[in-house]
Amino acid sequence: MQTRNLFPGLLAFAAIGMFAGAAAAFDANSLNAETAPTDALEFGLDSYRSGDKEGALEALSFAADKGNAIAQWKLGRMYAEGDGTARDDYKAFEIFSEMADAHADDNPTQRDSRFVSNAFVALGGYYEEGIPDTNVKQDLRRARQIYGYAASYFGDAEAQLKLAWMYYQGEGGDRDPLQAARWAKLAADKGDAEAQALLGHLLFEGDGIPRQAVLGLMYLTIARDQAEAADRWIFDMQERAVSVATENERRTAMALAGDWLDKQ
Repeated sequence: MQTRNLFPGLLAFAAIGMFAGAAAAFDANSLNAETAPTDALEFGLDSYRSGDKEGALEALSFAADKGNAIAQWKLGRMYAEGDGTARDDYKAFEIFSEMADAHADDNPTQRDSRFVSNAFVALGGYYEEGIPDTNVKQDLRRARQIYGYAASYFGDAEAQLKLAWMYYQGEGGDRDPLQAARWAKLAADKGDAEAQALLGHLLFEGDGIPRQAVLGLMYLTIARDQAEAADRWIFDMQERAVSVATENERRTAMALAGDWLDKQ
């Protein structure tokens, strides 16, 4: 049931669009010790948007080496996805590790914090899966710790969801449905459909937590409304709950779900 998307698309568009309209003040050949990292970042993102990924890679590498968090994040993405360069997960891992080490204590409310928290999520994913033919081996306990930091310090919804799944499945430590529900709710209240479905399932089934059938079916119904066609498991889970719920539970849950969706 769990998805493994390390890099949500909205964040990618945010990174590229943040500096939309900024004029490139120089070309890649003019990068030198006097170039400001923010200028190199702007040039790199402008080059990326115009299709010059070779120039983007050079400029972003320059800004990343100077410690610019957004440049580091975008550069890491390019290596992780083989975007404009050969895919190199280990290189991406190194970039995200450097970024996390340098910015772990940054103010979580500042503009760049979402890029830092996403770097932590990416690192958690690498430890969750491992990187073949490298010294980065699967380490579920470490993955849980990293997701936990991003989930608690930065309030990252994706980290909260991944942490909830790990507690639910007993990955990287003991299974703990109560903690799974806690973290799933934080992500669910941010609008994450997968978290809403997991929380709804836990509540409806009373799986390790007190059963609340109406609230569980409400979350499952909200999740179904927002799920994509590929998320078939969410549709199946909601339909199963509807089929075993009482008529009163169904009516009340549907009304509550409707109210919740109307407020969005």
